[in-house]
Amino acid sequence: MSEPAGSLEIAPPDEGANGSRRRFSEVLEDLASRPSSSISVADVLNAFGDKAFGALMLMFAAPNILPLPPGTSAVLGAPLLFVTAQLMMGRPSLWMPKVICERGIPRDAFSTLTSKLTPLLQRSERYLKPRLTGLLSPAAERIVGALCLLLAIILFLPIPFGNIPPALAISAFALAILERDGVAALLGWVVAAGSLLILAAISSAIVAGVTAFFNQLWLLF
Repeated sequence: MSEPAGSLEIAPPDEGANGSRRRFSEVLEDLASRPSSSISVADVLNAFGDKAFGALMLMFAAPNILPLPPGTSAVLGAPLLFVTAQLMMGRPSLWMPKVICERGIPRDAFSTLTSKLTPLLQRSERYLKPRLTGLLSPAAERIVGALCLLLAIILFLPIPFGNIPPALAISAFALAILERDGVAALLGWVVAAGSLLILAAISSAIVAGVTAFFNQLWLLF
């Protein structure tokens, strides 16, 4: 039976020569070395298989940690909303509409991004291992999905340097899901709490500034 239009059949994840699963950074480098003109979301889904949730969360969140042109966070945040919403709903596998699956990044741009992210990822992966897996139970992952959905929404806000903390938190949760590492999940919760506190402080400052402006304006009349 053929797959319905707009859906994607996820292939088994890549494995190393000894049958062990490869790390995110290794698969990312393989994707970047492909001879195709662009790397699509479908390519990423097929490369990571049953780890697609964590892989795509990391793929779309991690670049926001780096200096990016204005508006880039909104472009990366749109697919992130779709992924985190499905994680929150507890879907057993990730489904992506055809319009998103066909979106691609030029290979040169993907290679540049990979070269910047890979050293950071490799340093992080040295410390990641399966532990405290109870923090990544199906119920816990749904809560993580809800929090990451909120953080993904924050990525859309035009806050100077305000996208970095949410991106760090989502990246930590993504690595936790990929490597089944509860310690990384705990780090994600800590960074997420800090992100929400920063947002609350900035929002309070903006409200106070606007209120003071209108109060001064009122005194002029």
